[in-house]
Amino acid sequence: MPEGDPPILGEGLLEPGFAPATIDTSVAHPARMYDYYLGGKDNYQVDRDAAEEVLAVLPEGRDMARANRAFLGRAVRYLARHGVRQFLDIGTGIPGPDNTNDVAHALQPEARVVYVDNDPIVLTHASALLARHDPKYTTVIRADLRDPDSIIKHPGAREVLDFSQPIGVLLVAVLHFIKHAERPHEIVQQLKQVMVPGSYLVVSHGTGDFDVERSNAAVAGYNQASAPFVLRSRQEITRFFDGLELIEPGVVQIPWWQPDGEVSDDSEQIWLYGGIGYKP
Repeated sequence: MPEGDPPILGEGLLEPGFAPATIDTSVAHPARMYDYYLGGKDNYQVDRDAAEEVLAVLPEGRDMARANRAFLGRAVRYLARHGVRQFLDIGTGIPGPDNTNDVAHALQPEARVVYVDNDPIVLTHASALLARHDPKYTTVIRADLRDPDSIIKHPGAREVLDFSQPIGVLLVAVLHFIKHAERPHEIVQQLKQVMVPGSYLVVSHGTGDFDVERSNAAVAGYNQASAPFVLRSRQEITRFFDGLELIEPGVVQIPWWQPDGEVSDDSEQIWLYGGIGYKP
């Protein structure tokens, strides 16, 4: 392991059959690159190299990561204030400040949160972080968004969440790692089918709408990562909400989705759309 890389945590907190030996630190991973953008330490040299390739073309990348984290917090608070007590956070990434459970429990102390990710390092750190939480209310499972049944039917998810009650499904900065050939809209449709009335869908997603050439050059930094970055238009992203009622202001650049305060002048450089849909 290169000098300065984080240690791999022990396996005592992980689900049966998982071992740190399965962690591949030779290939960049989007979750660890995102951690690097946010100033975290749970990343490896391969992740930093890939992230710096992105930042060389798009220095605003760090601001985009921070804006996305802020959008997550606002979305979770919105759902919690509207009575949601269950959250399914898919593609959670490396744990950091203002995680979904921290934000939700501040408003709904008995909120139930299931984190989902398929990256072993994410799972290792998430398991360690959640060890101090009551597993009745918060847990992390290993599953892949490309196989929504693996999430919906996972025993760990079923132990914490009651799918007969409203739920908030969070797909924050994860769908842009699903290729067109992997049918992302069909995947989301499967998730919407198990959402009962009163549930919400939260999505944020990268776009090339504002500068196609520079956006494509920036996401080339993900070509050697474990998942490529797929840019989509506002129209394509809005389709994820088909069948749902969009919450105001609809699908917009994330700094403008119900901001907590004044939106800064440079927010036009945040090239991610976000929105929340309600299932009536």
